[in-house]
Amino acid sequence: MSAETQLKLSNAQIAWRAAQDIEDGAYVNLGIGFPEMVARYQPPGRQAVFHTENGILDFGEAPPEGHEDWDLINAGKRPVTLKHGSSFFHHADSFAMVRGGHLDVAILGAYQVAENGDLANWRVGSRGVPAVGGAMDLVHGAKQVFVITEHVTKDGDPKLVERCTFPLTGVGCITRVYTSHAVVDIKNGRFVLKEKLPGLSLEALQKMTGAELHVDGSVADLIVPTV
Repeated sequence: MSAETQLKLSNAQIAWRAAQDIEDGAYVNLGIGFPEMVARYQPPGRQAVFHTENGILDFGEAPPEGHEDWDLINAGKRPVTLKHGSSFFHHADSFAMVRGGHLDVAILGAYQVAENGDLANWRVGSRGVPAVGGAMDLVHGAKQVFVITEHVTKDGDPKLVERCTFPLTGVGCITRVYTSHAVVDIKNGRFVLKEKLPGLSLEALQKMTGAELHVDGSVADLIVPTV
């Protein structure tokens, strides 16, 4: 499917787009699940240093199937490999890195993101099992916090909203959102549209969004390869 007619990005394509904005040498924490995909798509010539809350810095790719070492896992309990110079540390030291402002970027999923930068990503109302993990620390400890997410829920409800209705993970903490349809910055309490799928009108995107999308300057086409 061409970029001009693509209806939405896949999760892999959203992860690819987010990976393009990570600076070489940045210290990065990836949330459990979907955000972990970002590590696959680092641009050539750039290498982030990935941090995991259970105590590894600069881990590598997943090992080949059948060669997993289940004593060597990330915070999502998925097996990883080590790079030359990787380091291990206590769980408390890992959170000291987070809370001490030593991470450049944290990338998380979301149930809702509000136009003022609030994030809800650990519980949908009173349903389900709470699963906040270290997100509350990450969103206020990292210098930048990116969200990767579908633009709407499975029921078609917007995930970018005026105010979150689910329990908050953090207040005023999100700087940029990468969705299945757009790239949106959060500036001065507003959603500022930076990129959108070229086949999608601003009016159609606005109908999918639960708060006003502002345009400061030009809006680039969201062009992502097949990955």
